[in-house]
Amino acid sequence: MSEPIGTSGRGMKLHTKILLGLAVGIALGVTTNLTVGDDHPTVELFNRYVAIPVGQVFLRMLFMVVMPLVFASISLGVAGLGDIRKVGRVGGKAVGYFFITTVLAATLGLFVVNLMRPWERVTPETRVELMDRFKGDASTRVEAAATTAKFGPETFINIVPRNPIDAAARTDMLGVIFFGLMFGAALTLIPSERAKPMIDWLEALNEVVIRIIHFAMLLAPYGVAALIFTVSSRFGFDLLLAVAAFVVTVLLALALHVSVTLFAILRFAIGLSPFKFISRVRAALITAFSTSSSSATLPTALEVSEMQLGVPRRIAGFVLPIGSTMCMNGTAIFEGITVIFLAEIFGVDLTIPQMGIVMIMSVITAIGAAGVPGGSIPLLVGILTMFGVPGEGIAIVLGVDRILDMSRTTVNVFGDLSAATWVAKSEGAWTPADLPEA
Repeated sequence: MSEPIGTSGRGMKLHTKILLGLAVGIALGVTTNLTVGDDHPTVELFNRYVAIPVGQVFLRMLFMVVMPLVFASISLGVAGLGDIRKVGRVGGKAVGYFFITTVLAATLGLFVVNLMRPWERVTPETRVELMDRFKGDASTRVEAAATTAKFGPETFINIVPRNPIDAAARTDMLGVIFFGLMFGAALTLIPSERAKPMIDWLEALNEVVIRIIHFAMLLAPYGVAALIFTVSSRFGFDLLLAVAAFVVTVLLALALHVSVTLFAILRFAIGLSPFKFISRVRAALITAFSTSSSSATLPTALEVSEMQLGVPRRIAGFVLPIGSTMCMNGTAIFEGITVIFLAEIFGVDLTIPQMGIVMIMSVITAIGAAGVPGGSIPLLVGILTMFGVPGEGIAIVLGVDRILDMSRTTVNVFGDLSAATWVAKSEGAWTPADLPEA
């Protein structure tokens, strides 16, 4: 995951402020619900003229950057691979490893969330009320969600936009992603002197969008408090149990991906004890957990891969920087579970084909969000709206995201290091016998 906003400077960290905003919003909302009720005139006036406007301003700032963020990050990600005709064997292996493990991670996340079903902690009555409360916002997207849910020739035809600007205006994320992929691929096929000005422009656009996200996240403590107050003042404790179950579900899926999928790769494809691997790379994992940043962990990851694992620098120096952008196993798990959880909370029952699309979008947007501070939040909002889920729903999970961010970043870095080791072995440049002395 990207570096959290507000991690530098004096005073309270931003993630602490967001958590505090969540706590204050829940405490005031639940107290209001238990004492005066949600239909009290004062409560209705406060929600209408204070809480809802503040929350909507925060949400609209996120909506505002979704499309340029998707286009710039996807295009730069593809262009960053270099000439796609000359990526070579090592690059092909690394990208293939990232893609396969991220797909496995997203699939595991969908399996775990359907097994745990954290949304069932919410009573049917609350779900009906949630749908009624936000039906005006959701109804404008139901038709688009129904189209997205259908599989058939039109599904693949509609991925290709007739007009990418129109696709962006209609928040057609699949269309914008496809255009971004094609745009980035085309940049790798033209002379570098021609491509450089456009890449510079995309990088500038990306930085501008990142700065806007910084502005939006400065409002996050107040936006989260306002949004969660409007929900908790009406539904009381009912949602709190569901959020706790959601956190447990995400952490369980992350743990299973490491202990089952990645451990199996280490044991059978690499021939290395998973526990020995962890003991050698623990410095990078601790850095990832404490910083919530794959990019900030990259120097440590490069050092441990070379000094503790013995992976040649020419392999690690190529695979790990790409992995910090493309190997987003933990982020894909989080996004898939979050979309399904919030969809069910708001009464949007997803079919198997829809869940398949959730998986695909989780993989693609996980890569798109890489290296972008706070970037997964607007991308998640964009995916939610694809399925007719109100953007307000993000407030339910945003306050508890800090511990989940730390955990999924650790999984991302674990995947990066395992990829470098596997690529080195597959190239005949490393074996488990090459481990340096501990």
